Amino acid sequence: MGVLRDNPALSLFLCLAVGYLVGKLRFGPIALGGICGTLIVSLLLGAQHVSVDDDVKDVFFALFIFSLGYMAGPQFFANLNRGSLRFFTLCFIELVCVLGIAYGLAKAFDLDVGTASGILAGAATESAVVGTATEAIGKLGDLTADQVNEYQGHVATAYTVCYLFGLITIVLYTSQIMPMILRINLADASRQLWEKMRGGSSGLESDEREALPGMVGRTYLVTLADGRSVGDLEAAYGGRITVEGVKRGSKLLTPDPGLELTLSDLVQVVGLRSAIIDAGRDIGPETPAVPGLDTPLATSQVAVTEKETIGATIDRLQKRHPEFRKDGVYVTDVLRNEQHLPASGETVLARGDVLTLVGARGGLNRLVKKLGAVVKNDSTDFVYIGFGIVAGSLLGQIVVNAGDVPLSLGTGGGCLISGLLFGWFRSRSQTFGAFPPQAASTLKDMGLAVFIACTGLAAGPQAWPLLKEYGALLPFAGIAMVLVPATISLIVGRKFLKIEKPLLIGAIAGQQCSTPAITSVTQVAQSSVPLLGYTITYTLSNFLLPLTGPILVGVLGA
Repeated sequence: MGVLRDNPALSLFLCLAVGYLVGKLRFGPIALGGICGTLIVSLLLGAQHVSVDDDVKDVFFALFIFSLGYMAGPQFFANLNRGSLRFFTLCFIELVCVLGIAYGLAKAFDLDVGTASGILAGAATESAVVGTATEAIGKLGDLTADQVNEYQGHVATAYTVCYLFGLITIVLYTSQIMPMILRINLADASRQLWEKMRGGSSGLESDEREALPGMVGRTYLVTLADGRSVGDLEAAYGGRITVEGVKRGSKLLTPDPGLELTLSDLVQVVGLRSAIIDAGRDIGPETPAVPGLDTPLATSQVAVTEKETIGATIDRLQKRHPEFRKDGVYVTDVLRNEQHLPASGETVLARGDVLTLVGARGGLNRLVKKLGAVVKNDSTDFVYIGFGIVAGSLLGQIVVNAGDVPLSLGTGGGCLISGLLFGWFRSRSQTFGAFPPQAASTLKDMGLAVFIACTGLAAGPQAWPLLKEYGALLPFAGIAMVLVPATISLIVGRKFLKIEKPLLIGAIAGQQCSTPAITSVTQVAQSSVPLLGYTITYTLSNFLLPLTGPILVGVLGA
């Protein structure tokens, strides 16, 4: 242990490596996850008086909380509308319940502020609350330095136990029990809802692809269309086909509308499959791919910035832009807040959504210019990100006095708000402030993991005494604080809000900010449909739940 005590970097990354290894252990559908595993390992090492400087914890917490806000910003502001009000209601139920239960337990069992905050963070399965509550405890003016360290240690210990039981409860409740309560087969219900959203066409399993894709390309030898112009040929099929290339002898010609086709020309045509088949009867026999003429389909990722597109369905988008049909361009994926949504006609688009468009390059480029901006996420803009964290840190230093009580957002609250604003501002054009999703996710996960490891190491000496004192209470709190808000949301969501059952189950997983839960739900559903409800509540709760830590600390510490 002497080596670990003398080498903080060694002990820190040992916690991460072993913790994430422990987090991979599975018990049926349940996995602890890397964060919980890291906290368990760090508590064990911390009991041997291994520690890391507090400044490391503060720096990585700022990175985590800013990245969290940055990633959630576009969807958070997009969801502040009347259409998302019913999902906001579920988040409100979650906030009221977890705060009320945590406060009630603190008063009933005379819990200190650290233990109560840890119960709140763990039972709500929201790791960010550990950071905001720990920081808020450090700002309580009537505590000694030893009390601050003790209570901050209690946050980590209570969080570990409650998180474990809360995680198991929310995963089993959403993926296994809720479908039985609602009397549905989740896979069948999700498929039926998807078919309805797709206008009656059947959905595909996650490992299935269309055997007959709607968009195809073919090469024909001109034997029947001698003398017809490219423009006339395209017009004859109502814009359902486009001529992408013409080869005459050894020359490649530009397929301008006025170009007249002659016998033995080779013509590449791209468009809807049914129209392409009919076009072959008018042009001539199909030929194999011709070198130099076989134009590949291009792919582009476009951020939704066009004002008329925001709030529209994909069907409305395609009707408003006839180029989709005319040039044979298709939406194949919708990426929202790291979640892939079904690219069905009924999917409603929001600002910041990233659409994957596939089609022939000429038509694709023309359409991209109208819809939004090509996503530039090839490298991180550290100038933009750096100033964002600076702005958040400065915002957190502002103190407002409410009577004799000084109130401030702290680094956590300040960086969360700045992250939301900087992420939202970036999403409006996606041409500056690049923060690739993989990089943002890595920085978020790394920041939280390091923060949790530092917290666990510091909390290690206080862990065992707290477990002996409140051992039976913590598992009960972890289970109760999941079942109560989830059950109320289930009743309200069905009886009053009329949310479709698969979406409701996903939304309840989202209000709990539980990625393991939604992963299990989508596996049972064999569909991504529940994600449509999950993304809205997850985004809102990801912002709102971390604020409950300082609120509870402030109320109990007053």
